[in-house]
Amino acid sequence: MTLELFIGLFVFAGIAAFTPGPNNTLLMASGMNFGFRRSVPLIMGVTVGFPLMIGLIGLGLGRVFEVYPLLYQVLKYAGAAYMLYLAWKIATAVPSVADDKAAKPLSFIQMCLFQWINPKGWVMAITALSAYTLAQHYYIGVATVVSTFVLMGVTSALTWTAFGAALKSVMTDARYFHIINVTLALLLVASLVPMLRH
Repeated sequence: MTLELFIGLFVFAGIAAFTPGPNNTLLMASGMNFGFRRSVPLIMGVTVGFPLMIGLIGLGLGRVFEVYPLLYQVLKYAGAAYMLYLAWKIATAVPSVADDKAAKPLSFIQMCLFQWINPKGWVMAITALSAYTLAQHYYIGVATVVSTFVLMGVTSALTWTAFGAALKSVMTDARYFHIINVTLALLLVASLVPMLRH
C-alpha cells in the first residue's frame, strides 16, 4: 500500500468511524443509560466485531451473498427487525442507578453480531476494501484496512460512550433522559432507511 493510499484510508476510516450511525448511537445511549464502565462490553464488541467483519468480507465471505442473494435479504430484514427492537428498548429506557442489576446493556457478543446487520458498517467495509486495496498486494491491503479500523473503532467507541456517560453525570431530570433516548431511538430507526431501499 502506498503512503498516499494509506493516508486516504486513514482519513476515510476516521470520518466513517466518528460520524453518527447505529454503532455510535448505541454506544452513546449505553453510556448515558448505564455509565461508561458497564458499557465496556459494547466498546469491545464494536472494536473487535467490525474489523472482524471487514476481514471476513475481504477474505471472501461477501461472495456468499452474491451467490445466495436470498440469504442477504433474510439477514437484512431480520436485522431491521432487531434494530427496531433496540430502538424501542432505547426509547423506553430509564436511567439506571449504580445498584440496578435488572437493566443491562448489550453484551460483547450481541454487539459483535450487530455489526452484520449495521447498514453503515456494510457500506464502510465494502468501500474501504474496494477503494484502499491493490490487486497485487490484496491480503496486505485487507490487513491494513482491518488494522486501521481497529484503531479508529476503539477511539470512536471510547469517545461516543464517554460523551453519553458525561450526559448521564450532568442530567438530573429524568424527562431529559427520556427526550434524548427517544431522539437516539429515532436516529437508529432512520439509519434503517438506506438499508431497506436496496
